[in-house]
Amino acid sequence: MRARETAFEPPGAGGRAIMVQYMEWLKAFLFGIVEGITEWLPISSTGHMILVDEFIKLNVSKTFLNMFLVVIQLGAILAVCVLFFHELNPFSPSKGKGGRRDTWKLWGKIVLGCIPAAAVGLPLNDWMEDHFYNAPVVAVALIVYGIAFIVIETRRARMRETVDVLPGGRPAGAHFAAPAAGEDDGGDFGSIATLDDLSWKTALGIGLFQVLSLVPGTSRSGSTIIGGLLLGCTRAVASKFTFFLAIPVMFGASALKLVKFFLKGGTFGASEAAILGVGCVVAFVVSLVAIKWLMGFVKRHDFKVFGVYRIVLGIIVLAYFLVAVPMLGL
Repeated sequence: MRARETAFEPPGAGGRAIMVQYMEWLKAFLFGIVEGITEWLPISSTGHMILVDEFIKLNVSKTFLNMFLVVIQLGAILAVCVLFFHELNPFSPSKGKGGRRDTWKLWGKIVLGCIPAAAVGLPLNDWMEDHFYNAPVVAVALIVYGIAFIVIETRRARMRETVDVLPGGRPAGAHFAAPAAGEDDGGDFGSIATLDDLSWKTALGIGLFQVLSLVPGTSRSGSTIIGGLLLGCTRAVASKFTFFLAIPVMFGASALKLVKFFLKGGTFGASEAAILGVGCVVAFVVSLVAIKWLMGFVKRHDFKVFGVYRIVLGIIVLAYFLVAVPMLGL
């Protein structure tokens, strides 16, 4: 009778292998949390991912990691599709002919707003990553746009004190940002108080601001929200349109990254697939909470707190990578 051959396995080796796998899933879980929060808040997901990657190293190839950090966005963007499914669904049976027409018009504005990012981003994306994906650039972008948020919101607050507000929240005779709601609106104001008020020209203008997010650390949501505020949107409208612009942009970016990954000979097995799956699922769940929280927050508060946070984070990034790392030889 032929003896069954078995490979020698040191005592406890199987258990250690399982623990190592669990640790990788835990790391992916943490990446998913960071992605789900920072993708939607105007604080730069890239800046946070750089910091997370510095302290939490996934045991994967560099090629897979670069793909993972982009494709994990699929979980985040799926949250937008779920939360705003009715508003974005032109085939909803509860919508009449006018409602379906307005939804198609909204999708047209979303596509129009994505054209500048696609036109500039597709040919320059790899070059931008090679030359600008580093700590100093991310830190400077964090600080610059943090200051921009504070300056813009300070100006809006001053304007609110001097501009007459019509019933319904629109400013009398103004096209720039002015009050958009009643006395308990928390200071949110703008001549574009609903998505229906958003013109094709404004949608394209916000899309042009989205191009700025090609610079790491800028924040896609941050650049488009700033664009929306400057073009007259309320904080709520600027935030919601930013979410909608992300759908084609992030789906496209993730698909492009996957295609490039496989064209370059990249492969991944069950372990890597599990890591990617955990990251996406966690990013989806956390994004549901983050988006709902932000939409409630902007109705009562301005973006100054995010500006301050960006400045502090930028200073921390600069101090760590330009001072601590060389000094400590990390």
